[in-house]
Amino acid sequence: MRLQILGCWAAAPNSKHRTTSQVLEVNGHLLLLDCAEATQITLRQHRIKFTRIHHIFISHLHGDHVLGLVGLIMTFRMLNRAKPLHIYGPKGIKNFVCSQLKSLSAYTDYPLIFKELERNAPEVIFEDNKLKVTTIPLKHRIYANGYLFEEAPKDRKLLLSKVLNYNIDKAYFNSIKKGKDILLDSGVCIKNEELTEDPPPPKRYAFCTDTAYYPPIAEQLKKIGTIDVLYHEATFLNSHEHLCIPTGHSTAQQAGKIAKAAAVKQLILGHYSTRYGHLQAFIDESQIEFENTHLAIDGKVFEW
Repeated sequence: MRLQILGCWAAAPNSKHRTTSQVLEVNGHLLLLDCAEATQITLRQHRIKFTRIHHIFISHLHGDHVLGLVGLIMTFRMLNRAKPLHIYGPKGIKNFVCSQLKSLSAYTDYPLIFKELERNAPEVIFEDNKLKVTTIPLKHRIYANGYLFEEAPKDRKLLLSKVLNYNIDKAYFNSIKKGKDILLDSGVCIKNEELTEDPPPPKRYAFCTDTAYYPPIAEQLKKIGTIDVLYHEATFLNSHEHLCIPTGHSTAQQAGKIAKAAAVKQLILGHYSTRYGHLQAFIDESQIEFENTHLAIDGKVFEW
């Protein structure tokens, strides 16, 4: 998986900082996560091909996460896009987009396909032979979801030396990698575990922005299995923890608590309030709870 942070600050963008948007690349899919103002400009700056984006996941309908969406949709039209664009987001996302297009007397020559969300429980919203996407209910001032991105399970690894010892024809290799036993011409059945070994575990990324401290996030993630990377908002430091409840946000230390409880491998902090001039304190306070913490920075790339 390859994650590029396009923007990771809270509230309003300024000349130095972008608000929330990310690009996640997994098994050939290029996914856009949230779409703040100027997202399409940032995509250009990082030379990310618009034509590869077919799925956009919106966490909630606050401006610093969605105000770049209609502009991007209109640019796709100017670039003569033909392939459908799938947009996932809270109930109301379709009206948000279509009402703006209508007021601008704009339209698209390509299909816009909306998946509106309103459940308060996790649900699978996309799945193919490469990727599965599940919602992560969050606790914010308005309805909001994070998203869990999981690679599809890989084929089992063929132990070629053992397969060759039985003179098994290559025509059966694919079925063996799919987990099937093999019946030899002699009538002997060779169990699959003798011919293969487990594949590497699927890689997973959890995107959780704009949420108050909410232990059910950790409970959901821990049940699924090992989460390679968790992105969790950290709007405030402990000195402003009193602002978390009224705003529906978290501190860096609270993000560390979620990462620890979920037993993730790596935590990335983001969505910082612009009241802070330096970010080292976010690392320091998160590491009280969870050591392997990193900072999202506009433009930064993480790979795993």
